[in-house]
Amino acid sequence: MRFLLAFGAVFLLALTAQALHAYHATLTELRYNAEKKQLELAIKVFTDDFEKALSRGQATPVTLGEAGPRPFVLTSAYLQRTLQLKTLAGAPLPLQYLGMQAEKDGYWLYCKVAVPAPLSGLQLRNTLLLELFGDEVNIVNIEAGSKKQSALFRLGHEEEVVKF
Repeated sequence: MRFLLAFGAVFLLALTAQALHAYHATLTELRYNAEKKQLELAIKVFTDDFEKALSRGQATPVTLGEAGPRPFVLTSAYLQRTLQLKTLAGAPLPLQYLGMQAEKDGYWLYCKVAVPAPLSGLQLRNTLLLELFGDEVNIVNIEAGSKKQSALFRLGHEEEVVKF
């Protein structure tokens, strides 16, 4: 009887854990730092989803916590492909990936973007994880000076123009 109760508890716990991650989302905090002439980005991703994306096309699965340069190099390349920023006039703003920090079931990915002149807005394209999950939602919270706004990206709506 105890075995059945223990088995039942483990089974329910597994179902609950799976249900807790029944949605697919990323959160990006984007801050315009006019003093440093840069955009600063912190991107929160779920570990399992992001590792799945990085592992596509790789001979062996990618683990973000693995030793060596592979997670850094693959993350940088993936972010370059799936997160593009441009000035309002359409000039590309190259993204520089800085590193990552583990947090419970996810990672914070840190980036910066140098801006050549004061910005009055941005063109954003965010396709993070859209190639894997049709229900993926990417939220970007933008802070520029005293102005705060949010943009929502999903399949079929991958681009936004924001003005500061």
